[in-house]
Amino acid sequence: MIINTKDFKIFDISMPISYNMPVYKGLEYKRPIISIDGDFSTGSSYETRLEMNLHTGTHLDTPKHMIAEGYTLEELELNRVVTHCRVYDLTDLKDKITDKDLMKLDIKEGDFIVLKTRNSFEEILEKDFIYLDKSGAEYLTKLNIKGVGIDALGIERAQPDHETHINLFNSNIMILEGLRLKDIVEGEYMLSAAPIYIPGAEAAPVRAYLIK
Repeated sequence: MIINTKDFKIFDISMPISYNMPVYKGLEYKRPIISIDGDFSTGSSYETRLEMNLHTGTHLDTPKHMIAEGYTLEELELNRVVTHCRVYDLTDLKDKITDKDLMKLDIKEGDFIVLKTRNSFEEILEKDFIYLDKSGAEYLTKLNIKGVGIDALGIERAQPDHETHINLFNSNIMILEGLRLKDIVEGEYMLSAAPIYIPGAEAAPVRAYLIK
């Protein structure tokens, strides 16, 4: 969704939540369940209940997701996820994002980067989606960036030791997953990706959008 105003454009880069949405590796227990608590046939108001894993769709991870002593959402500084960012187009890649791929980009210390891949165009989110591998994560830690967002349901795909997550978390790099970037052109934007405030939680859904 793109909203035009007199002075700027707003690009919605969030996934819609529904039972049939893509979920990580297609696992049935990760599908959100939406039910009705009450409607106008039983009362004077309409109320809906949502039950879902906090890593569903567009969401932000905190270090507690992979590190036992990591911090949770109440310790998040919002200026780390409401910030300038740069979108990079990596739609030519076929499997993963490596350090060699990232070295070609003009990434600077303190940047929040958003990685656009063919995940935003093809129905591969539940299968062999493009991900950031260990070498790519290690490269970003050396650059000391602020955060990284990706159009995959997980920033890593099948790493048994969660090397990508842990490398990024150990360097206090924010991880934003589940973005939809099909209509986004490479360039600089203002990012708003504040999560729902759930104290003690290791992740939360985000209504993410870019402002140009």
